[in-house]
Amino acid sequence: MRTFTRFVLAAVVCLSTASTAAQADQLADIKARGKLICGTMGTMEPFSFQDTATRETIGYEVDLCRAVAKSLGVGLEMKLLAVEARIPELVQGRVDILSAALGYSDERAKQIDYSLTSFVSRQMLLVKANSGFTTLDQIKDKKISAPKGSSSERYVRSLFPDANLLTFQDPPSAFLALQQSKVSAFVLSELGLINFIRQAGDGFAFIKQPVAIEFWGLGVRKDEPAFLGAVNDALKSLEASGEGEKIFAKWFGKSTVYGLDRPFRLDQPAGNPVLAPKS
Repeated sequence: MRTFTRFVLAAVVCLSTASTAAQADQLADIKARGKLICGTMGTMEPFSFQDTATRETIGYEVDLCRAVAKSLGVGLEMKLLAVEARIPELVQGRVDILSAALGYSDERAKQIDYSLTSFVSRQMLLVKANSGFTTLDQIKDKKISAPKGSSSERYVRSLFPDANLLTFQDPPSAFLALQQSKVSAFVLSELGLINFIRQAGDGFAFIKQPVAIEFWGLGVRKDEPAFLGAVNDALKSLEASGEGEKIFAKWFGKSTVYGLDRPFRLDQPAGNPVLAPKS
């Protein structure tokens, strides 16, 4: 009996040690591979989009991944993902990290771990300028388009349970539904909507009240404390050196079409969104 007990205890210790080693291996694996694989969407200028001259994927979220890779001393590979594929691709190990408009939520935080804050986004509704819609209350039971699997979709479902929500594979398809008057409104991050207006021209207007204020982070797999710590250290270093402010200014600052001041820091924890009050 004592021999059996010792055997069981030894097996438990071995399994525990193996589990701990497996959980802590990702950072070592990335360094051994010499490459960080970063998942992004590639369809949201200026966060991640294709440079028409070089055909490379560039943008704010790409620069953040590049900075993390540099801090790890490895190269960078970008992988383009659909909105709904982001978390599955990360959990299944096909990418190491997500830099892909990843709004924080308690539900997502059960599946993945979040880094410190990478961006703060206002989620807004876009309508046609001649629609007569000016308030959230006017939209609450109308047809609304959103990218499938996005936090934008989740906010609309929470705020407007009576709305007829149509979801699409990517933001351009959701915007096309508004252009073609298949929906009354399109929900997305404010900067993403600004880009669609720039491309499509006049004829669109914002509902002034945000649907939500959303905190974004970089996503990593659960139970990888060494890698998560390294990612957070990279963001803290960007903030402390001023490089984080430079990256923001490059894509969103006064010299760009957005002309924004940065309303967040890269060394702040990501947290739950602040939703508009329900009417």
